[in-house]
Amino acid sequence: MFYGSTSIKKRNVSKHSFTNGSVLLILESLLIGYVANAKQAEGIKPFTNDLFKGFLAIFLLDMGITSGRKLKAFFSFGSFPILFAIFIPLFNGSLVAFMSQLVTSDITKRFMFAISAASASYIAVPAAMKISVPKANPGLFLPMALAVTFPINITIGMPIYFMIAQNF
Repeated sequence: MFYGSTSIKKRNVSKHSFTNGSVLLILESLLIGYVANAKQAEGIKPFTNDLFKGFLAIFLLDMGITSGRKLKAFFSFGSFPILFAIFIPLFNGSLVAFMSQLVTSDITKRFMFAISAASASYIAVPAAMKISVPKANPGLFLPMALAVTFPINITIGMPIYFMIAQNF
C-alpha cells in the first residue's frame, strides 16, 4: 500500500516506464544514433549539440533552484535521507564496479557501469518522479539526488569505483 488506500500496480508502472514520452524519446534517439553514420549526424548537429546544451543548462539551473528552495524541508526529514543518499549509491557503485568483471574486462566500461549504478539519474529521475508519482515530495527526492548524491559521487564515489574497477 502507498499513501493509505491507494496502491501502485506494477503493470501500470512498467507500462508508463516504457511508454512515456521522455523514455520513448531517449530509446528512439539511441536507436537513431546506433544506425546513423557520422555524415548523417552532421545534418542534425545544430539540434543535438548546440541547442541541447542550452536547454540542458536551463533545465539543470531550474532543478538546482528548486532543490535549493527545498533544502529546509529536506532537513526536516532527519538524518535517514541524507545517510541513504550517501551510502546506497556508494554501495551500488562499488558492487557494480566489482561485479562488472563478470561482464567485461575493460576498465573504462566497468567504471562507467559503476557510475551509472551509483547515480541518481540526476536529469531523468526527478522529471519522471513528478510525472509518475505526483504525490512524491520534491523536497525529498530533489535534494537527495542533487545536493547529496551528486557531490558525493563526484568527490568520493568516482575515485572509489575507479579503484575497484582497476584493481579487481
